[in-house]
Amino acid sequence: MPETLRGIDTERLTAFVAREGARYISAHPRSQALAAAGAANYYAGVPMHWMLDWPLPFPLVIADAQGATLTDADGVVLADFCLGDTGSMFGHSPPAVVRALTAQAGHGFTYMLPTENAYAVGRLLQQHFGLPHWQVATTASDANRFALRVARAVTGRPKVLVMNGCYHGAVDESYVELHEGRARNRPGLIGQFTDLTEGTRIVEFNDVEALARELAHHDVACVITEPVLTNCCMVSPQPGYHDALRRLTRESGTLLLIDETHTISTGPGGYTGAYGLAPDMFVLGKPIAGGIPASVWGFSDGVAARWDEIRRTKAPGHSGLGTTLSANALAMATMRATLEEVMTAEAYAHMEALAERLAEGLEATIARRLLPWHVARVGARIEFICAPGPLLNGTQASAAHAPELEQAIHLGLLNRGCLIAPFHNMMLVCPVTTAGQVDRLVAAFADVVEVLAG
Repeated sequence: MPETLRGIDTERLTAFVAREGARYISAHPRSQALAAAGAANYYAGVPMHWMLDWPLPFPLVIADAQGATLTDADGVVLADFCLGDTGSMFGHSPPAVVRALTAQAGHGFTYMLPTENAYAVGRLLQQHFGLPHWQVATTASDANRFALRVARAVTGRPKVLVMNGCYHGAVDESYVELHEGRARNRPGLIGQFTDLTEGTRIVEFNDVEALARELAHHDVACVITEPVLTNCCMVSPQPGYHDALRRLTRESGTLLLIDETHTISTGPGGYTGAYGLAPDMFVLGKPIAGGIPASVWGFSDGVAARWDEIRRTKAPGHSGLGTTLSANALAMATMRATLEEVMTAEAYAHMEALAERLAEGLEATIARRLLPWHVARVGARIEFICAPGPLLNGTQASAAHAPELEQAIHLGLLNRGCLIAPFHNMMLVCPVTTAGQVDRLVAAFADVVEVLAG
């Protein structure tokens, strides 16, 4: 019997990768030349190391991005379902954001003081997400770090609780995993000089019993979680899980932080608004300013009152919160435009309908070939997962990854005119994605799977 990987013959997979790699090289000579010419000035040849994580023979160099379409340096036009891994979740250069950026450009970019736009954004954030108090940062990593600092300060507790398989940007406390039932620092960390498990408790997503056990120590300042695990293979909450999470955190005096940086795909109020969650703290990064670097973190009246007391009594000096470019005038102008004119109910209705169309198309191909795969979706965010589902926790999500197979599919889709996220099998539908682009991706996926499955 031939060796197989998740229902695919491995010899056929190897041959497919060789053919698709040669096809990519042939179609992108200018990208290859530009990458080679510019590589000497960057470590590893790229300005940010994860640009090498695409499953490509060399980086794809982009010349233009409009709406849901990319054009590369060779003039190849791609339907973009990666959308900057959520950074451009509402499309590239939304007209309202371009207008706001242009209007602000002649009046300065940053001056460490508020603008009229800044105060408008504060009102919009409460309207969208419910919480009354907000601060602005530059990335979701920053926003999460600052929120966790405040959580520790106001509770007087040292630990943070995370979910196994979680992702919260460059937050140290989140770089812990469960291995054979015990917490350990995630392998692969660079320059880690402290044991992160000393400040972190970790449980599996959806495991209410483990959550109750860890919170019973009464040393956890904050539980930080996505409402749906997304940066591993997608894991959805089981019925009643979020109710239990909120009840247990309140009973133990622990704050609850919901990170919606990816799950904002659910609706204008995120998963929190759509499903009536009630976090003490809330973080949103990436798409909040239409692609301009910005993030926000909000919190309840209770957290604000306790923080007020900390600020009245703390010694003078650096708080460890904030960076110079946070809440700059350009970011506030584009954030206002995004919240007012881009993140609309009408936009989300369009995204939801096409996301459902995409998910159904992918599922039909998987079912036709009788493959042991499944499709997961949270609003406009869709993933195909090369393993049976649904997945219940981070351990199952880790085991579901099939990197060699996934990378082959990604390369095959790109050669057929469709770009998806490189780090996992994520696809996003944005307000300007068309039905034709969705059908193109469905057809490309079907073609790749038919070739691989023989």
